[in-house]
Amino acid sequence: MTDIQGTQEGQRLAVNQQGTAHWKHWGPYLSDRQWGTVREDYSADGQPWTYFSYEDARFRAYRWGEDGIAGLCDSDQRLCFALTLWNGQDDFLKERLFGLTNGEGNHGEDVKEYYFYLDNVPTHSYMKCLYKYPQARFPYADLRMENARRKANPASFEYELLDTGAFADNRYFDVLVEYAKQTPEDICIQFTITNRGPDAAPLHVLPTLWFRNTWSWDHTVSKPLLQRIPADHPDRHVIEAQGGAQDIGTMYLYAEGADELLFTENETNNAHFNWGANASPYVKDAFEQYIIHGQQSAVNPAAMGTKAAASYTLQIAAGETRVIRLRLSNSVALDEPCDTTAFASLLQTRRQEADEFYQAVNPYPLSSDLRNIQRQAFVGMLWNKQFYFYMVKEWLKGDPACPPPPPERKSGRNSTWKHLFLKDIISMPDTWEYPWFAAWDLAFHTIPLAMIDPVLAKQQILLLMQPWSIHPNGQIPAYEWSFNDLNPPVQAWAAWRVYKIEAKMYGSGDHVFLEQAFQKLTLYFTWWLNRKDVDGNDIFQGGFLGLDNIGPFDRSNIPAGISGYLDQSDATGWMGMFSLNMLRIAIELASHDVTYEQMAVQYLLQFLFIARAINEIGDNGENLWDDVDGFYYDILHLADDVEIDGQKFLSMKLRSVVGLVPLLAIEGIDLKFLASPNLADFRQRFDHLLRSGTDLTSHENVDIRSTSGPMQGIMLALVKPERLKRILARLLDEDEFLSPYGIRSLSKYYEQHPYTLPGITAANGQPYQVRYTPAESRTNDFGGNSNWRGPIWFPINYLLIEALQKFHQYLGSDFTVECPTGSGNSMNLWEVATELSTRLMRIFQSDPGTGQRPVYGGIAPLQSDPKWKEFILFYEYFHGDNGAGLGASHQTGWTGVVAKLIQQWAEYTSPNHPTQPPTPDF
Repeated sequence: MTDIQGTQEGQRLAVNQQGTAHWKHWGPYLSDRQWGTVREDYSADGQPWTYFSYEDARFRAYRWGEDGIAGLCDSDQRLCFALTLWNGQDDFLKERLFGLTNGEGNHGEDVKEYYFYLDNVPTHSYMKCLYKYPQARFPYADLRMENARRKANPASFEYELLDTGAFADNRYFDVLVEYAKQTPEDICIQFTITNRGPDAAPLHVLPTLWFRNTWSWDHTVSKPLLQRIPADHPDRHVIEAQGGAQDIGTMYLYAEGADELLFTENETNNAHFNWGANASPYVKDAFEQYIIHGQQSAVNPAAMGTKAAASYTLQIAAGETRVIRLRLSNSVALDEPCDTTAFASLLQTRRQEADEFYQAVNPYPLSSDLRNIQRQAFVGMLWNKQFYFYMVKEWLKGDPACPPPPPERKSGRNSTWKHLFLKDIISMPDTWEYPWFAAWDLAFHTIPLAMIDPVLAKQQILLLMQPWSIHPNGQIPAYEWSFNDLNPPVQAWAAWRVYKIEAKMYGSGDHVFLEQAFQKLTLYFTWWLNRKDVDGNDIFQGGFLGLDNIGPFDRSNIPAGISGYLDQSDATGWMGMFSLNMLRIAIELASHDVTYEQMAVQYLLQFLFIARAINEIGDNGENLWDDVDGFYYDILHLADDVEIDGQKFLSMKLRSVVGLVPLLAIEGIDLKFLASPNLADFRQRFDHLLRSGTDLTSHENVDIRSTSGPMQGIMLALVKPERLKRILARLLDEDEFLSPYGIRSLSKYYEQHPYTLPGITAANGQPYQVRYTPAESRTNDFGGNSNWRGPIWFPINYLLIEALQKFHQYLGSDFTVECPTGSGNSMNLWEVATELSTRLMRIFQSDPGTGQRPVYGGIAPLQSDPKWKEFILFYEYFHGDNGAGLGASHQTGWTGVVAKLIQQWAEYTSPNHPTQPPTPDF
């Protein structure tokens, strides 16, 4: 067994962290979509999708970032490289991935291309991506028109690129892109292009190098330069990149066998938009004009500019494979920069090192299918690392060289976040549909990232807590669309998990990181207490909390006819979990520094306050726990002039993940910590609370017990074992939450018996109703591309599995439940957690009998074609009944936690290992 640090990739990570070799300087940091983002929106109405469209991106320079196909750039995105293609049929070059905007897609924004992230390592010393490009004219108009037609029927399926016939008879090109670093500043690039069709077909390939435009917005910024320089071989072309103010030194792009080099400026074609004269005759869309329309004057004959491409015109026979090699290097003295033998040797070496690295990450027995799924999950996480740049103050006021933005912006989106200044590499949920950070998504990203690059995982957790990102009032920004929105406060959980994962896999936990995170999260916790507890009774609101359409109405904007506010089971459960996460971190820190002991006392008390409140809101019968149903529900407080059955509040008896969140508030304190002299006062106060018999420690409100399970100490939980069994009876019922592929977000009961909010109707007379919908949303409310009314979501499933594992550690193997409910099959909670993990993993696995993967549903090529079926996509969420992937198709983001589930399964559940972990890493 090779330990991770001992691999070649592990050693590169070490020297990168030491600062002696910057192996992460170049990486896949170029977004798949920059157009349609809030950053590029300078409109009066705040509609980024329409202000900067896909078509506009061909002609307009971006202000805050860049995009491209299978590209890379430096960590400050100064110099960019990506693939450009033309099949001889399309109306314009394929420079970026196409997809539908939120208003065009019948289920919201949706990328309409096929591309697969096949390999990557944390230093990006080896990367591989596959793009499938049709040989026929790309059906842009057809995709738009048909999806617009289907938009009228929310139950209709998405109309995808495969549905258009664009891949009929396999008439497409496989374009395999590989990057291999010789040194941190010397990158070998290989395109392997195969004609999968039955006939010869033309393909223009334009590997493109360009500078991100910084000079158009501020005339004091000096302009960088790309220029052709002499080559010492007639078949070789060299582009020199002089960064100037971009400060990247001088780089050289070597291109073997190109027909010619093309140069223009990465600047807006003002004339195209009737915005006045162009600053230069050579503009962003020059290559399109030159290649497709034959405009010789579109490119700069002086062979210089800020955007350049090596042009290859290929005729590829049926079944033929052609290879193009380039090299991006800081060395001008390379004798044979693209030597075939040297390239092949380096690529083979880097591939073997990637194999060695991932084998060291997971050395346990594992099937080749599961190992491939885990690796592609890690790989997707790494390709989703993107350069993100946003200075809200500058964005609001506009740029010196441009007209001022409309005055509406000063009080519009994100206007209260003028301090926010982010310019960093951030793990994105999805590089096309969500090319921006999302706070609670990012917390889940850090779990698989911690397994392969704990330094990166820790950076990501701390990123949104820095003074230039966290709000002065303590709020963590939610996401670009609205920093003010509220996401579940899972950052403390993530910080603790990263700390423990690093300690287990890499030998020691990072106390400095844990301390930094704790201090910042104390601000965030205080913000929650002050802003989201309307009555000051330790019951929390919070709005939609990232669950979009989970309820009968938008929980962030309660309709005027209802008014009032919601006491939320999920918001209160999240705060109970937050309290325990902070308590656990404080105890860990206090064992080294007694200063943190009083913070541990504070978070213990706060948890006990919440535990009391979730069961005893008031003396009028109001209670989040329903003892008849054995479930937690939201409580709707009605407006002053509204009553239902003589009551001013209403228990919204809808069984959803809202009522499952209180299960997540479970933590233990080991005996070794309770015996620490640094926790003597904590122990004394805790003992006093238990002896005094106050309602804070009543077993009606909270479960506090000495444990008899594998872990010895004290268990704290919002849900006591008796209630846990009642909730699990529903959770593990296949007619309610339990799917063959995990836990549904809403009980399947509501498929035949939709929930209707009693006593209240909408302004149009329609009831407020929720029906189980296992797939895409059937309502346009709350955004059409997200559904929490039935599908399986990995983040909630993952947290439920961890909670059950924790309960097992403290309750032991004698605590059993029926799984599935009604089956007569008894399981302890570790076995239940394993069963849920197995069902989630099954989504991606190839069925031994049929070879089908549930994730791909009825998509024939992905199920049966050898040229498609081994590539795994990690979707945003999954069909509640058949496991098919839904939503964003490359959201490896939080779905990437499947890599951790596979790791646990391999370590603890395979035949050669015990059925429960002797030293769990939580």
